[in-house]
Amino acid sequence: MKVLVSDNLSPKGIEILKKAGLRVDVKTGMSPDELKSCIGEYDGIVIRSATKMTSDVIEAAENLKVIGRAGSGLDNVDRNEASKKGIVVMNTPGGNTITTAEHAFSMMMSLARKIPQATASLKKGKWEKKKFMGVELFNKTLGIVGIGNIGGQFAKRAHGLEMNVIAYDPFLSDEKAREMGVEKVELEDLFKRSDFITVHTPLTADTKYLINKDSIALMKDGVRLINCARGGIINEQDLYDAIKSGKVAGAALDVFEKEPPAGNPLLELEEVICTPHLGASTTEAQENVAVKVAEQIVDYLVNGTIRNAVNFPSIPVDQIPRIQPYITLAEKMGAFASQIYEGSISEITLEFRGEASDINAAPVTIAAIKGILNPILEESVNFVNAPFIAKERGIEIKETKSEGSGDYQNMLVLKVKYDGNENEIAGTLYGRKDPRIVRIDNFPVEVMPEGMLLYIQNNDMPGVIGNIGMILGENGINIARMHFGRELKGGRAISVVSVDAEIPDDIVNKIKAMPNINQVKIIRL
Repeated sequence: MKVLVSDNLSPKGIEILKKAGLRVDVKTGMSPDELKSCIGEYDGIVIRSATKMTSDVIEAAENLKVIGRAGSGLDNVDRNEASKKGIVVMNTPGGNTITTAEHAFSMMMSLARKIPQATASLKKGKWEKKKFMGVELFNKTLGIVGIGNIGGQFAKRAHGLEMNVIAYDPFLSDEKAREMGVEKVELEDLFKRSDFITVHTPLTADTKYLINKDSIALMKDGVRLINCARGGIINEQDLYDAIKSGKVAGAALDVFEKEPPAGNPLLELEEVICTPHLGASTTEAQENVAVKVAEQIVDYLVNGTIRNAVNFPSIPVDQIPRIQPYITLAEKMGAFASQIYEGSISEITLEFRGEASDINAAPVTIAAIKGILNPILEESVNFVNAPFIAKERGIEIKETKSEGSGDYQNMLVLKVKYDGNENEIAGTLYGRKDPRIVRIDNFPVEVMPEGMLLYIQNNDMPGVIGNIGMILGENGINIARMHFGRELKGGRAISVVSVDAEIPDDIVNKIKAMPNINQVKIIRL
């Protein structure tokens, strides 16, 4: 079998591939067309961030069985297309956790004491002691947005400097927060109280421009911001304006919306210190992820074992035809639930009813957990680590089975407890293969869980559905399907609208402002 290494990789990783008997070609710096022209001859490919595994590249990959990312980020891989073709997509979560946390922490310390600016000044022959007056970190309030692996390591280091650590994370339980020695707060409270704010979330629809002019307005005068996560979490123009006005005292950035950030006005500001996406750039981290991804590629291509796959669980080959549809259904249900319910999750229960009670439950439950965590944590979650991430965050996992499934041959019921509430979603397989969501709490529905969905809670009154259709139609948004459910005539109701295009925020706000509309959510599946 042949493996292509298309980005720079530690020699130790290449050595592992070769020792396993795989033929390895190292071709870095290829253009997209060059990659497309040669990808068809390979069974596996090892990438970092430079190679873009787009849909057209994957389409040309006639023999490709596995994509291995030496690192965690997968925004350069079209996972949907890979899954459709049965290509396993693997990453190496945790391989650069310490390195990235250390870099972010170094950026905070450099920001507090203006070390890069003072270094540049001194090298120019100047001696400007008064100009580079800094601030202490001792007893300052640090706000961590996203306290997973990297954010947790950052918090440990902050405790060593006796900082007051507060954190926002939608999956952080009270118990886990106490265990980590941090105060769990809401996002708005974090913005208002923090002297330093560091972000450690993936870039998703929910975190895009999470820090913008409105959130900055809530912050203390003189706040300092650190972003070593993903470009686009901070609105760069709003940050520029806030620094120029004096609202923000400084920023430390390792990532940018456009990289390299040529012409970015933030680079002109002395208050901004920056590095060229070096978060994972240490000898130890690069060697760690190279070794891990090489071992995972060998395990799959040589031994048939899947590890750290983001799109396939590890199940015996002979069980895949029967179990895979349930895995898809469970993951879709989890993702749906995560995007309509709000709060810190304390318990997840998956019930297997009817024919579903006979299957191997473990991979299906893992799929549901992954579905719930993935909309927020994205590339950090896969079929291997999802249970561990849930455990780390204090989420209890339960399974139950029963032979009865009501009007359906098979059924999965996902129950989620959070902040004292419990909600549930029921799903089934039509023809034992096509996933459907058939109940959302007390509302019977028949939803195809795919694509872009508009989820609306409303009062069951005349004109609601017509108004929704009119607003979408006036703005050129085509409705593919509409699904309705109500508890009783004139009571509460829900509408789930499948659309063919992204719905802009201003259109969502128009729908929210309509009479008899109680809640509007965008669901991406």
